[in-house]
Amino acid sequence: MDAAVKNSEALVFHLSGRTGGAALRPIAGLGLRPALLAPYRDLAALRHDFPIVLAPTHGHAFVHTLSALVDQLLHDVAPRGIEGERLRRHALQLEREIREAVAGGARGTLAELWAAAAARLGAREGATLEEVLARSGTALHADGEVLDCTPEMPARLLRHAWLAAQDAKARRFRHDLARLVQKLSDILRAARAHSVEGRLPASLRAAVGAPHHAQFDFERLSMLVAKGVPEQELSAARRERLVRTLATLEAQRFFALDDGPASDLHGFEFEDCAAASRAFAERLPEAAGLIKAIAIAELEARGAYVEAEHDLVFEAFGAHSVSAEDLARLPDYLVCIPSGRNEAPENAQMMAMLSSGLPVKVLVQTSDLAEEAAIGGGSFAFGVRSARLATTAMGLGGMFVLQAAASSLFAMREAVAAGMAAKGPALFSVYSAVGDAGPADRLAGGLPPYLATAVATQSRAFANFSYDAAAGSNWATRFSLRHNPQPEADWPVETIVYADEKQQRQTLALAFTYADFALADPRNAAHFALLPRASWHDAQLLPLADWLALPEADAARRVPYLLAVDADDRLERVLVDARLAQATRRCLLLWRRLQEHGGIHDAYAEALLAREKAAWAAAAPAPAPAAAEPAPAGTTPARSRDEAWIETERCPSCNECQLINDRMFAYDERKQAFIKDITAGTYRQLVEAAESCQVAIIHPGQPRDPNEPGLPELLARAEPFR
Repeated sequence: MDAAVKNSEALVFHLSGRTGGAALRPIAGLGLRPALLAPYRDLAALRHDFPIVLAPTHGHAFVHTLSALVDQLLHDVAPRGIEGERLRRHALQLEREIREAVAGGARGTLAELWAAAAARLGAREGATLEEVLARSGTALHADGEVLDCTPEMPARLLRHAWLAAQDAKARRFRHDLARLVQKLSDILRAARAHSVEGRLPASLRAAVGAPHHAQFDFERLSMLVAKGVPEQELSAARRERLVRTLATLEAQRFFALDDGPASDLHGFEFEDCAAASRAFAERLPEAAGLIKAIAIAELEARGAYVEAEHDLVFEAFGAHSVSAEDLARLPDYLVCIPSGRNEAPENAQMMAMLSSGLPVKVLVQTSDLAEEAAIGGGSFAFGVRSARLATTAMGLGGMFVLQAAASSLFAMREAVAAGMAAKGPALFSVYSAVGDAGPADRLAGGLPPYLATAVATQSRAFANFSYDAAAGSNWATRFSLRHNPQPEADWPVETIVYADEKQQRQTLALAFTYADFALADPRNAAHFALLPRASWHDAQLLPLADWLALPEADAARRVPYLLAVDADDRLERVLVDARLAQATRRCLLLWRRLQEHGGIHDAYAEALLAREKAAWAAAAPAPAPAAAEPAPAGTTPARSRDEAWIETERCPSCNECQLINDRMFAYDERKQAFIKDITAGTYRQLVEAAESCQVAIIHPGQPRDPNEPGLPELLARAEPFR
């Protein structure tokens, strides 16, 4: 089949999504996955952030990784050098044993899983090893429930973080409450001791310990203490106020006291927003009464209560008087919405609840980023409702917002803790790959949940970010994108190493796009077509990331593709249809909006910088022209490092550069390459041509477009050729 026919088939597929010709094949059932995922087929063999261990909530950190705890243990107990190598090897073997068991569904604390894994290794390799590993396990720095990156994990981890924040708040409250109760009790006790009743013989007898009763004549003692004692009895109004306030403090049901029953306390964990809102409204009068009692007690403890002034204030104090600072002293409400119930009627008022300032922390889990398109057929509309929930909440202001893939929750643990400790509402929007009721075969391309959620972040389909309205007065202090891979770039770029048809080692830099994320999900197979190897060097084809950077008129003449691997890790090229390409472009647009929030590629800042540079250049004196000297015969004229050019006279006519872009590069009459039109391509293509040139004669210079995606990485690659 000639190139024209192949070109036609590729373009027809791209525009229509149909593979009617003989050259292209559907990819359904081929088991393809993005090429950058080839090294991650066996997650149990890789040390990464999961499993995690939930530490006691009163400790310094509320969560650890299994790998970090094993590393710390080996640092503490393994001898240096060869003596400790056997223990290190077996401890890492035990770590993998635990990781595989947890991935297979094992549950328990780290101590329990450690003992079970040590027993299994001991059964295989001897009882002595089991004893050594079990004894080593006692040196672990933390113990607690072990969690894998499952759909249930986000709720359990965030609940644990919430408990840690509430535990810290409860300790502060109990300390303040005990102090106030003691102060008020002391005032009442002292007042009684100075009262007529307190000087009666019976009261004096009660105040002295029983073993000493025989040593005192309480009738005579009563007459003695009554002489010269000033009258300091409390007024009836103050006594009543102190007694009432003390009773309110001691009867509160918001925090457990050290000696009080926990069964009488209010509960603060809910599964839907409506129930949490009702509970808050019902308890608000009681909360107002407690806050009022604390305020009165503080004034009484300092001796600063003035009845003429404060009686009127506290008489009018009610639920309407409670401020956000007041509520911050009481427990926060936690709502973990079950997967699949995000849009249920009982959660319809979630945004209104958050924007009202109610002290609630809400977890919303998204199990699928693909949504039915509003117009036309197909399986996705790029998760408008799910992936943009957090940005909508962020736009409301006045709250803490965190969006994260489940695989990133440990890395973002400090932001999770900050959100749980925030004064006011907080929204946690988490992508967990598949819901509780979802079948295992819905996992993207058979990927485990950790990898399925990680690729969502890698592809910008579900970016990680945090927004803290209380952190400062501008976006620079409130908003962070730092937990995304290469946040300054359009797409993360990683390098793969592979062997070509001649078994030669090759390296290739690949961008990971939203279309790569879609390729990992078998439901999207219809949006791809397998390209025969005979057509790989077709000049009409272009990697999708480069295709997206083209002007619209140029993109219309090219066909985008991705690199994939099959089950045997053979490299393949798959074409991308127009619908998925447009979804990828839309994903990029939303990512760039987030970048601007984070101060990356801010259009206003870049325009201001360009104006300042132009003004500076206009004000600078022009340099004196240097005397031109002819170059010696047979030498190449000196060129600026910033200029893109080719040493044409050294060109071996390999045709590599024209395969990359035949409009940018051309041959002269001697069939040697030169740059025909620098504007006909991208800086990325210049750099790729320089890297592929067999004799290194292509010099990419400086990029023309300062806004081209991935410039920091491209400049680093270009440096050896400039």
